[in-house]
Amino acid sequence: MADLLQHKTAETTRASDRRAGATLAAAVLGFFVITLDATIVNVALPSIRAALGGGITGLQWVVDGYTLMFAALLLSAGALSDRIGARRAFGAGLVVFVAASAACGLASSLGMLVAARFVQGAGAAVTMPTSMALVRHAYPDAGRRARAVGLWAMGGAVAAAAGPVLGGLLSLASWRTIFWINLPAGAVALLLLARTPPSPTRAAPFDRIGQATGVLAMGGLTYGAIEAGQAGLTAPRVVIALAVAAAAFAAFAVAQARSPHPMVPPDLFRSATVTIAVVIGFAFMVGFYGLPFLFSLSFQQQHGLSPLGAGVAFLPMMVLSACVTPFSARIAERTGPRPPVVAGLGLMAAGSIALAVVPAAAPVWATALLLIPVGLAGPLVMPPVTAVLMDHVPAHRTGTAGGVFNTSRQIGGALAVAVFGALLSGSGGFEHGLRLSLALAAVIALAAAAAATRLAVVRPRP
Repeated sequence: MADLLQHKTAETTRASDRRAGATLAAAVLGFFVITLDATIVNVALPSIRAALGGGITGLQWVVDGYTLMFAALLLSAGALSDRIGARRAFGAGLVVFVAASAACGLASSLGMLVAARFVQGAGAAVTMPTSMALVRHAYPDAGRRARAVGLWAMGGAVAAAAGPVLGGLLSLASWRTIFWINLPAGAVALLLLARTPPSPTRAAPFDRIGQATGVLAMGGLTYGAIEAGQAGLTAPRVVIALAVAAAAFAAFAVAQARSPHPMVPPDLFRSATVTIAVVIGFAFMVGFYGLPFLFSLSFQQQHGLSPLGAGVAFLPMMVLSACVTPFSARIAERTGPRPPVVAGLGLMAAGSIALAVVPAAAPVWATALLLIPVGLAGPLVMPPVTAVLMDHVPAHRTGTAGGVFNTSRQIGGALAVAVFGALLSGSGGFEHGLRLSLALAAVIALAAAAAATRLAVVRPRP
């Protein structure tokens, strides 16, 4: 009898592990494709401009149309994950993302492409926090969850690093293929999702005022930053956009303080570690999204490389990042979260400074090598910060906390592209704007590294 019970227990454990494995695979693949679409487009921007028209401002919207909607809807997406369950929300978000990807590939004008990118971003906004929540629910044990989060983060890190190379390769056929590749990947993720168990749900009312004011604040700030590059800070449309952003942000803050069901619960930030994690997420993405945008243009406009050549220039960064990523969780387990996070942000700052001072006539291979520290920051920073965040919020707040954290990351990426693009098209010229952008990225990374020294090293009691 004891042997029979032991056998049934072992079978139950194996079945549970298989379901957890399928859940993790679906979450990783979903996270991979939505992260890939934030970077794969960079090296194809000149090809898109040649086919559909538009200057740097138009290209910024191709990138930021996706990232802006990603950031603006993440907060509501976290609540949606809690309300209908991570599994259902993840599936719905992925379907929207895949359908919008097909529309991007079929776009016949720049306006149509930007519109489809907005819809893509909406789907990605739902997919991101729900993929994190799926992992949290599939692995209740803290140790196994940390390793699973490492694998989940590896999907994003590899996608971010592989985006330029893959984009250059696919552009040999057509820039449209960089969007169509999402269709088979999304289909596989949905098949894996069908094998996962239903996710828990809880009442989570939507904060309509918070969502509306949040969209206005982010949209106004991004629009103002992008348009300031060509029109100048004193242009009426820029002044109006920034004023709308400021008023909307103030209204958002008031709404969150007074709402019985805020999108960003104020008590979430009573933990200093949660606040620091959100700050690090923002600062990290300024460099990790901003620098590939800068050098995708620089490699092609200043050095005359093809999209594939520009993508290959990112290959050293991609390969070393991918090699380090599998070990990031173990490194954090042995050293605690502080050392790898501080080291990763320090490497990002050092790489940005080196790229800012290297002569314009330096060979492409030298620039490619100096991008390596930026790539290494990915596996050193994001997995431990994500794990720390998840360990410092209650289980029922996982979706909301994931939305807040990833919103900060996407805002960082969106503002980096907006501000860096404005500097590139400013009166000082491309080279001057490039160096100013790199200096700004270095300062932000150093500030985040200083904040990371205060990350908690011991998990709080439940």
